Amino acid sequence: MTAPNARQEAARLTSLGITAAMLTFVDVAGITRVKVVPVPRLPDAAARGVGMSPVFDTYQVDDSATPGRFIGGPDGDLRLVPDLSRLRTAAPVAGWASAPVDRFAQDGTPHPACQRAFARRQAARAADDHGLELRMGFETEWISTLPGDDDAELAYPCEGPAYGAARIAQLPGYLTDLLRALDEQEVTVLQLHPEYSPGQFELSTAPEDPVGAADTAVLVREAIRAVGLAHGQRSCFGPVLVPDGVGNGRHLHLSLWRDGRNLCRGGNGPFGMTEEAEFFLAGVLRELPALLAIGAPSPASYLRLIPSHWAGVYQVWGHEAREAALRFVTGAPDDTDAANAEVKCLDPAANPYLVVGAVIAAGLAGIDDRLKLPEPISGDPAAADGTAGGPVRLPTTLREATDRFTDSEVLKAALGEVLHDVIRTERLAEVELFAGRDPQEIAAATRWRY
Repeated sequence: MTAPNARQEAARLTSLGITAAMLTFVDVAGITRVKVVPVPRLPDAAARGVGMSPVFDTYQVDDSATPGRFIGGPDGDLRLVPDLSRLRTAAPVAGWASAPVDRFAQDGTPHPACQRAFARRQAARAADDHGLELRMGFETEWISTLPGDDDAELAYPCEGPAYGAARIAQLPGYLTDLLRALDEQEVTVLQLHPEYSPGQFELSTAPEDPVGAADTAVLVREAIRAVGLAHGQRSCFGPVLVPDGVGNGRHLHLSLWRDGRNLCRGGNGPFGMTEEAEFFLAGVLRELPALLAIGAPSPASYLRLIPSHWAGVYQVWGHEAREAALRFVTGAPDDTDAANAEVKCLDPAANPYLVVGAVIAAGLAGIDDRLKLPEPISGDPAAADGTAGGPVRLPTTLREATDRFTDSEVLKAALGEVLHDVIRTERLAEVELFAGRDPQEIAAATRWRY
């Protein structure tokens, strides 16, 4: 946005009684970090950025920092430049606005570890190299609890069975306020429903461009958190609230489009997908073990990835197969927009910009290599685990996933040397941070951090 337009935007915000703007970015550990500027300062922030140390690229979930090969230590500075095209006037704080940022070096060159820029580059690659438009959207799960810090104090603001209407009846004010807050932030909600675990809900948003989908995922999480606090509730976005329970996922839905046509439908490939869509999904399936280090980034993530829990723990795909890590959805015959694929092995601890960018990179590599999908699965793949020709289990620890990520030439090339090293360093630091801790300790240390 140009400086004059930024001044007009600041004047508009002032006329609405908005006093400050929260500038957000998500770090490699999956935590949303912020700088806040008063509204009169917004034009200057849009033109010159706001300073922040690059050390935040080295943070772990507990705010400790581990320097990597390229980034770390007290030196250097970046400029956070708000994207005012994504500014929203209904921020988590009443009377504030919020906007995501892109990160630049002092000389104006893009910061090589900017995750939002990475997502944008991959979407541009799809368009420029293949003429493809990606439409993406997230399903966000969370667990609402009443105040209390340890396992013995965990209590929920509602009771009732999984997916039960009783939970809705007990929390009408909370859920109404949440939907209203998201509407005010221009978020299109497709559906909201109670989930399996006590106090758990899921909210799905409409598909949009990849960067927009990641921006929306950040808005959704912060809106849920703020509305919950206003109603005396805490919102858990950790992969698990407690070990051995059904945890929180944040699944990614995607479809491929060209010239207004959905390539996930109307083709001669499996279940009606086009050849290009098959290539793309086969690329995603191939890279899933490495993608897990991005989409399941915490040791707590692997407490959630349990067979027979609809978490997608096997490197398989299937048509409407909710135990598959990659689920293909055909949708109603008269709804051409509905055909899409769902990546299920992801959770809310993940940086959504890294997720959308890495999934696109994996899919484009599949197109380049003209990969074919294997035979789809049906039923629960765990039933065939350990048998000859049975399903391949995805990594069961963050260390294993990080090793697969390290070896992925596809992701290394897409991310670039600096961002790839930043992610690898952070993941290995998290492995070390939680080494020797039992599942209860891991869950307790992560449940409120995201």
